[in-house]
Amino acid sequence: MKKLLILAFAAFTYCGSFAQTTTAKPNPEYDAALAKKLGADEYGMRKYVMAFLKTGPTKIADKAKSAELQKAHLKNITKLADEGKLVVAGPFMDPGEVEGIFIFDVSTIAEAKALTETDPAIKAGVLVMELRPFYCSAALMEVAKTHKKLAKKNFAD
Repeated sequence: MKKLLILAFAAFTYCGSFAQTTTAKPNPEYDAALAKKLGADEYGMRKYVMAFLKTGPTKIADKAKSAELQKAHLKNITKLADEGKLVVAGPFMDPGEVEGIFIFDVSTIAEAKALTETDPAIKAGVLVMELRPFYCSAALMEVAKTHKKLAKKNFAD
């Protein structure tokens, strides 16, 4: 048993030393200026806050009022995206309690909560948000700018 423990310790020490002395190969495509601009860490990632938009307790039976509220919701999405606070937003394509997501470019849940409270659908209780810290590619910061080049129509109009 003593020999087994000594062997295990030696193997652990060797592996630990090896892991500390080896370095990952540098990425030949790495763009330091772009990484800095987008706030990327050494892995090309950054922190966001993700919001899951869930069905709220309020139901609006009047179709005209519901459509008006949806339009106001979409205008708020556009406003937040134009301000650079909302990185990604979209609905899920299947029915369920979770109707869509937002990904906010903020560092705290409190900041994201304040932004979600600007949404007319949240104010009306038609939607509720579940907010979670999220770690993802810093490349998401380029989505809104690229999207504007792809969209023939504005969904909020």
